[in-house]
Amino acid sequence: MKIYTKFLIGSFLKSFIFISLIMYSLSFILNLISEIEFFKDLNVSFLKPIFFTFLNSPALIFELLPFIFLLTTQLFFISILKDNQFEIFKYSGIKNFKIIKIIAIFALILGFLLIIFFYNISSNLKNLYLSLKSPYTTDDKYLAVITKNGLWIKDKIDNKIIIINSKEIKNNFLINAFITEFNYDYEIIRNIQSEKIDIKENKWKIYDAKIYDKNNKNIKDILEINSNFNYEKIQTLFSNLSSLSIIELTILKDNYKQLGYSTIEVDIHILKLILYPIYFMLLVIFASTIMLNFKKIKNNTFKISLGLFLSVVIYYINNFFYILGSTERISTIISVLLPMLILSFFNLIFLKSINEK
Repeated sequence: MKIYTKFLIGSFLKSFIFISLIMYSLSFILNLISEIEFFKDLNVSFLKPIFFTFLNSPALIFELLPFIFLLTTQLFFISILKDNQFEIFKYSGIKNFKIIKIIAIFALILGFLLIIFFYNISSNLKNLYLSLKSPYTTDDKYLAVITKNGLWIKDKIDNKIIIINSKEIKNNFLINAFITEFNYDYEIIRNIQSEKIDIKENKWKIYDAKIYDKNNKNIKDILEINSNFNYEKIQTLFSNLSSLSIIELTILKDNYKQLGYSTIEVDIHILKLILYPIYFMLLVIFASTIMLNFKKIKNNTFKISLGLFLSVVIYYINNFFYILGSTERISTIISVLLPMLILSFFNLIFLKSINEK
């Protein structure tokens, strides 16, 4: 590796670490305030909010990585331009495009490493965070999971513990479901079997319900039971995909398919993770061209403000297309690729005359 390549990569890495530490500090403080607010009425140690903040912060940092890469690139160019090192590179025959190419490739490699290692660590910590915090929430008595055996729900209502298993979900209906009702001593009250249960509201409608009460069997055309769950709530329970590793996401996708549950959000999340390194590289190229086009402006506050503004704009553009994809208004692939293609288009325009800057 050539000396100037090592220098550029080293400078970029230093900027990345510096921006990451700033972002981590800010997210840690904001998250700590949120955790203190959450635990303020609970009798817990003062270390508890700090511990939960520590578990949750890596996942927050991962979500901020696009901002971090963009601001890292800005800081990198500010430090290079400040010492007139660009003039040295220019006299040595190293053009602007060459510099952008080096840091862009490094950003791509760094992105892959972050997905492989940091994402899996942060998702495991997030999973632990959600598991440990669950007993402190008002919903700790409720549970819903998806396995290869279908959807499982544990509910506590009307002085009963209810376990529901359904093989499939179609629209707002549980298909081929079996319900067991217990008292608080886990003694069986009755079992209910049905091919179709309407869960649109919190009062479930069980069609052609086969009721097994001890040794007796009854059939009712429509049986209504209360639940803390409805279709909308069940959908939101499985939206925290950031707490799952890539392998766990793949398993969850297979379980969704067996259940007949939509895999769109999982598909978008997996595809986004796979393409994230390329996205980081495009952001670095974009930020580089912006910084070189504004090279003559000495006001660094203006440049950083511009970077923050562009970060927010890019974030909302991505979020807009992800929403379109998750609501099936556009395909999953288009929802992830189109923002990157737009970014690539602007990069190509700005790179045409970059060596003249």
